[in-house]
Parts: sequence; C-alpha cells; structure tokens
Amino acid sequence: MNVPFLDLKAQHSVLKKEIMEIISQAIDTTQFVGGKNVSGFEEDFAAYVGTKYAVAVNSGTDALRFALIAAGINTGDEIITTPNTFIATTEAISQAGAKIVFVDVDERTDTIDVNKLEQEIKKRKKTNHTLKAIIPVHLYGQPANMDPILELAKKFDLLVFEDACQAHGAEYVKKGKARKAGSMSSAGCFSFYPGKNLGSCGEGGAVTTNDETLAQKIKMYRDHGQSQKYYHDFEGFNGRMHAIQAGILRLKLKHISDWNDKRRHNAALYKKYLSQVTGVVYPNEPEWSRGVYHLYVVKVAYRDQVQKELGEKGIATGLHYPIPLHLQKAYQNLGYKKGDFPVTERHAERLLSLPMFPELTVKQIEYVVDGLEKCLAKLALNGD
Repeated sequence: MNVPFLDLKAQHSVLKKEIMEIISQAIDTTQFVGGKNVSGFEEDFAAYVGTKYAVAVNSGTDALRFALIAAGINTGDEIITTPNTFIATTEAISQAGAKIVFVDVDERTDTIDVNKLEQEIKKRKKTNHTLKAIIPVHLYGQPANMDPILELAKKFDLLVFEDACQAHGAEYVKKGKARKAGSMSSAGCFSFYPGKNLGSCGEGGAVTTNDETLAQKIKMYRDHGQSQKYYHDFEGFNGRMHAIQAGILRLKLKHISDWNDKRRHNAALYKKYLSQVTGVVYPNEPEWSRGVYHLYVVKVAYRDQVQKELGEKGIATGLHYPIPLHLQKAYQNLGYKKGDFPVTERHAERLLSLPMFPELTVKQIEYVVDGLEKCLAKLALNGD
C-alpha cells in the first residue's frame, strides 16, 4: 500500500467541475484581480472566522507583514514569537523593520510557553521600551493558549497578532465559549497555500480583524498605498489576491467544516491506535483546544531512520520543522545559540509528521500505525 502525505487530487477531483466554471467565468468577464469574487470571499471568510473584516491578500506572508506594518510596527520595535514555526512568521517581523525575539514552546502543546513568555516580557520591559507585540503561532492546527497571552498583552501594553496560517477553523474554548483562531487579537493572519486546510489553487492569504482602520490600511498596503486609483497616500506593495483564487476559496469555504471534522476523526483514530504503540508521543490536544489537525505530528526516537523505513513501506511523511529558526543561517545575526530553547530543539530532533488529510481512509491509518509500530520495535531491539 502507498499512503501519500497529502492527497490534493482527491479533494480537487470532486470540485473540479465547479472550479473550472470559476476559471471560465473569470476568462469571460476578464475580471482577474479584485472584483466580486474577492469582496465576496472577504465577507464570507470574516463571517466564518467571526470578525467584522477580512482583507484578502496574495499570501500568508503578506498577511503577517501587512498587519504589522499597518498597525504601526516600526524599525527597532521588538516582537516576540517562537522558534518552532515556518520562517514566514519571522520574515514578516524583519520585513516590517522589527527585531525578532524568541521564546520557547510548551512541552505538551508545541505552542508558545506562557510562563516563559511572561518572564521574557518582564525582563525586556525592565531594560527598554521597544517591545511592542506578540505573535502566538497556532501550530499544526492547534490554537495557542490565548487568554493568558491576551492578559499579558493588556498588562504590558502590547499588541497581539495571531499567526493562524495552519489553523483555519480551529477553536479556543474557555468557560463554554468557543472563539475561532484569528478572531481574538488585533489581527489574525491566514495562508491559503494549496496544502492548507483551506487551500487555494495557487497562493493566497487574508487578515481578519475587528479594527476598521487597520482593515482599510491593509487594503491600501496590498494595492500600492492607493486610497483610490492613482492616489497614493504612501508606498505600498503589490499584494492583491487574484479573483480566480478568491472564487475557488469561496467555493471551498462551504466544505471546510466537513473537511475539518474528517481531520478530527482521523486524528482520533490515530490517537486510539498510537496509544498502544510503545515509543510514540502523539499530539496533545489541551482542554481549551478544538484543533483542526492541519498536521499530525508525533515524536519518536530514531526519527531519521523511522522516516526512511516508512518511506520504504510506501508511507510518506514530513518534518515540521527539523531546524529551529534560531539555529538557521538566516538568523545568525540574532546571536542565539544551540541550547537557548531546549524544548524546541529536543522536539526538532524527534518530530515526524504522519499522513493527514480529510480523505485518509481507516485502512491507510492502520497501515501507517502498523508500519510505525514494527519499525520502532525493530529499532529498539537493535539499539540503533
């Protein structure tokens, strides 16, 4: 049996006729950038997330960058995030002119450690006034622990921007109240890269917010700083969403709740089977999280050998992320070193992303778990 890591063909084969109609309509109307598809998607996505506004942009990276710049982040400002994320999170900080500050992740959730966050904020507030914001990352489809983060932000006068690029539809549940990722802070930032839970057929992103002024500024930044055609209030960027992508996303948005439910079902099956396998740490979903399992990331010893042997059995896996950002060549200038963020570093050596997509079958999950169990047993026996 072959089990792909992600099967985009399965999703698109069902929607192909409707997708082709969207493309055909765009060709017939020659409306390729902006227009009703984009504004319609913005309205639909804001309603889905639970915010007043959504601004469609060209990518998740643009969403993060434009949100920071529009909120007034300036050169020299400091922003805290974690080293256990994709580089787009930190690219946005740097490209807004700000300085990256890392805080380690929680051992159980892989999202930002709230206790360490508080320590870092207090330390920096004692010595300078340049700390301006926090970017919690809702990683692998699991929301960060937002209430204490928001309380810290309020106490120390900091902005919060949610990196929700992997968390379309994920919910943070406290005291019986469910709030969707991207609705709890100054702005939520989403990516619609094809492999996301809500993915375009190309690039795409969006910023969600309840702040009308922020939404309007982001609209201008995505369109060369224009307040109206050929009237530029400031220099902006070319970060607009294509109308075809917006139309496809609007179509897929109707299905995302069902797709997320199927991901949760698959995650529950993985957990059921993996709980019987020695040597596997499966994802922890805290009581305040209703995750959407963009990725299903386990932790195992002998990770590289496990990945190799699973590949030989026809099981595709991924690594998210094998080299923490603070150890990347791109960030040598920040002065961090190995050992600075031990939880992130330890997890980076053991993490393994198993196949996860809505169309994954029970037989495929059983095959993956059986292969993983046999591989770990053999490696443990041999002491490799």
